Amino acid sequence: MKELLVLKTGALGDVLRTTSILPGLHERYSRSRITWVTAPAALDLVRLHPLVSQVVPFDPGSPAELEEVGARLSLVTWERILSLDDEELCCRLASRLPTKRLSGAWFDETARACRYTADVAAWFDMGLLSVHGKLVADRLKLENTRSQPEIYAEMLGIRMGKPELALDPGSELEADEARRSLGLDFQRPVIGLNTGAGGRWTSKALPVERTVSLALGLHEGLAGEVTFLLLGGPDEAARNREIAARLSDRVRLVDTGTDNSLLRFAALVSLCDLLVVSDSLALHVAVALDVRVVAFFAPTSAAEIELYGLGEKVVSTAPDAGSYRPDADTATLTVERLRDAVLRQLQPR
Repeated sequence: MKELLVLKTGALGDVLRTTSILPGLHERYSRSRITWVTAPAALDLVRLHPLVSQVVPFDPGSPAELEEVGARLSLVTWERILSLDDEELCCRLASRLPTKRLSGAWFDETARACRYTADVAAWFDMGLLSVHGKLVADRLKLENTRSQPEIYAEMLGIRMGKPELALDPGSELEADEARRSLGLDFQRPVIGLNTGAGGRWTSKALPVERTVSLALGLHEGLAGEVTFLLLGGPDEAARNREIAARLSDRVRLVDTGTDNSLLRFAALVSLCDLLVVSDSLALHVAVALDVRVVAFFAPTSAAEIELYGLGEKVVSTAPDAGSYRPDADTATLTVERLRDAVLRQLQPR
């Protein structure tokens, strides 16, 4: 039995979209077991995946966990380690484990710095560890036209797969209960609105005013035959309250709250016929669950996101598109562009 190890923590959406490598790894390494090391907050994104044999929690900010997890994982000689994080403790962990082959980031004790192997340069050249420096890395990222799953598949020597998120029976029951308690009759389309984006990249979000106008435009365009599910996390609590208040009694809208567990949130996304979404965790959840999306992009790279034919992207045409500026211009993400994209995606196929 070949033992493979994937080390990927980071943002939850990044963890979920990286599960696209799992089908290809199993095809390339027959009779293999895959252990996935990830942050505690991301465990639910991978622990039920049918191609993951074991999930190991690891806090990349805890030196104590480096020693504990390192000792535990050192009991195995790994066929291949895929170290896909740029955090120093993740690099240190990858470097201390016995393996026949390491692909990804590792820690150079001589230089006291993180490095990466040549076979993953296509991705890491565009990141924080780039051997070319930040200016070149930023330029390469801006010029890139390939999705992350495509790049990963090529550099790992596997076919490009698709992310998958397995819901546990409890979450599926919650989805059924939510369907009943929210009064979703499914005789009309259910459109999810997840237009916030947390606190780090404020320009990822669609402003409240535009979100409200979009919902009203879709309500009109669909002759009132639509139900909206308002979605978001804790960072979106205030903006979602404002959106709900401004749409109250004007459209059929259900506020699903902002304190749902990760898998309950995913179950709510699964109720949607289509999700209007920022470049956020919700986008990757929808793609993993085969929910159609209209995704909008301003500061981040639209090219890196693979939709697998599940929708379309509405991309900023401002000069700073893809610049990763927290104040990137979102003015070209108009209500009209978004509304038309949603109506196209709701057409029978």
